[in-house]
Amino acid sequence: MGITECDNMLMLLSVSQKMTEEEREKVTPLMIKGFKDAAEEGGTSVTGGQTVVNPWIIIGGVATVVCQSNEFIMPHNAVPGDVLVLTKPLGTQVAVNAHQWLDNPERWNKIRLVVTREDVELGYQEAMFNMATLNRTAAALMHTFNAHAATDITGFGILGHAQNLAQQQQSEVSFVIHNLPIIAKMTAITKACGNRFSLLQGTSAETSGGLLICLPREQAARFCAEIKSPKYGEGHQAWIIGIVEKGNRSARIIEKPRIIEVIPRGAGSSDSSTTQSLDGQC
Repeated sequence: MGITECDNMLMLLSVSQKMTEEEREKVTPLMIKGFKDAAEEGGTSVTGGQTVVNPWIIIGGVATVVCQSNEFIMPHNAVPGDVLVLTKPLGTQVAVNAHQWLDNPERWNKIRLVVTREDVELGYQEAMFNMATLNRTAAALMHTFNAHAATDITGFGILGHAQNLAQQQQSEVSFVIHNLPIIAKMTAITKACGNRFSLLQGTSAETSGGLLICLPREQAARFCAEIKSPKYGEGHQAWIIGIVEKGNRSARIIEKPRIIEVIPRGAGSSDSSTTQSLDGQC
């Protein structure tokens, strides 16, 4: 939608009943601080909320804003000829699970032939960094480069959210995804696990994923270059991943998409990504 301002933020905090009193006293203030810091980064502050106790640790919130119609972009104006741009790499679910498996010998043995412990640590750090990066810059640039539609990528994966966005379009269009930017080594892990995450099929859940944006073809490359500018801070990226064509309001990933391996920034490589065919051996 291209919203960049937030008038009010409420916080929902759930403290786990499985935590000891000492754990609660140490962890809970850090969770609250992190949430408040993120709100401040987004230009707002926490004004209230609710705290509960249940079996799970949860933190989240509700953001509200009142704005003029020219301050947001309706998500239904994609046209044939547009291109699809993604602003964060995929693979957060795989990265988090793989990191947990470092302490689970049975799980680790399934992937240790395709990745090292360092690979897993770097992938996990990259996932954390991306999850902690706001979509605010990308939302602002949607206005600059005349975006026609957008959605965020979360629980239904890249394909699920692309399908939902395609169904909302006023024009009879379809989205075709040719490229999948994925955190390095996560493709190898998902293959070693018998494709249990459905990462390459586009239905692996993402947490705090990027924006999938429909942009005019002539603006897409400029958007991708601009978002990497140091003036927006570290870590912003974007890739052209597909096209909008005349169709029936559907979305699909081609049979053999190009996998863009996004190198974790802690890996010390000057290249941010490499590419590999889906049918390549890992």
